[in-house]
Amino acid sequence: MTANTVQKQSVLVVYGTRPEVIKLAPVVRQLQCSQEFHPVICATAQHRELLDQMTRVFDLTPDYDLNVMTERQTLFSITTRVLEGVGKVIETVKPAYVLVQGDTTTTFASSLAAFYHNVPVGHVEAGLRTFDVQNPYPEEMNRRLTSQIASIHFAPTQSARANLLREGVRDENILVTGNTVVDAIEWMIARLDESRNGDLRRYGLNGHDCWPVLITAHRRENWGDGLEQICMAIRNLVAWNDKVCILFPVHPNPVVSDLVKKHLNNLPRVHLIPALSYPDFVYLMSRCRVVITDSGGVQEEVASLGKPVVITREKTERPEIVSCGLGILTGTDPLRITKAVKQMLEKPPVQAVSPFGDGRAAKRIVEHLRRSSLTPSSGTKVRAIAGTLSPQ
Repeated sequence: MTANTVQKQSVLVVYGTRPEVIKLAPVVRQLQCSQEFHPVICATAQHRELLDQMTRVFDLTPDYDLNVMTERQTLFSITTRVLEGVGKVIETVKPAYVLVQGDTTTTFASSLAAFYHNVPVGHVEAGLRTFDVQNPYPEEMNRRLTSQIASIHFAPTQSARANLLREGVRDENILVTGNTVVDAIEWMIARLDESRNGDLRRYGLNGHDCWPVLITAHRRENWGDGLEQICMAIRNLVAWNDKVCILFPVHPNPVVSDLVKKHLNNLPRVHLIPALSYPDFVYLMSRCRVVITDSGGVQEEVASLGKPVVITREKTERPEIVSCGLGILTGTDPLRITKAVKQMLEKPPVQAVSPFGDGRAAKRIVEHLRRSSLTPSSGTKVRAIAGTLSPQ
């Protein structure tokens, strides 16, 4: 090695679900372009098919694929398989750092594996809270436990930073970056073309007399009665006005898909379709009038596109979307959902600026790692961490 050659440090990036890929892909690209780091990607495949779709979209190739998903898997099986699998990867790679994102079981179990190997953890999208460990379940607890392990907390907003400070996290260990979902959305929008308009024509959603409403529903706490009530709200909406057209990409989990098909199959102007590729989903989000969702990530995505969203949860760890006027919390009550959607269709909210940043979150994260003192060994600890940086 010559005097001018710099040995790059390995950063292990772990993801297991579709949202994690979306939000970590911009970070991986920034790491690949850096002179200091070499990203090593570990896919747990907590969700197999959806994960594979997303890695193709973002042109990512995992270095390690744990393939932990099993039929009708449980939280116990996911946690133990991820913990053991990621632990072995850490033993092999000996990364300077492990990066995780959000609130999935992959996030928590990977953080725990890194802790057991004394490798510092960087938590992307840290500090979001509903302050109710049952809502969302188990994600709220996954996120809180990850915060107890992480060395650096990449908070997307000042509100998330404030949550961490209240919990005793040191200010110098928090960096406010904006949310990397904005980076991903901007990257994707720049690559879309109008040929996707055929999807709208296929479902009759591109006419002047049509009000396209996009819906996603999959949260564990909404399984059963909650999902049935969401379906009832959809029936109410199409009965209320024949302009309403519903596009519902149905989650492949049979607990969700079986119930949705039971209540909504063959209903006029309700289109139940397989889970969409990310480009198709972004395109339809950009063309719809309203989004109904129980997903945290979709809340951020629609806000980035300036679209109104009805949130079928009682609490959200993303209160910024409600305070800026783009979101309404309804829970799964069909009357509240119907009222909120009617309100948004008849009088759309004033265009608001996304509260989730400017699309440069990944750049801030990697720049922060560059400034941090990390040594490439499995037993390293962070020696110095820069202060906070608010989105400009």
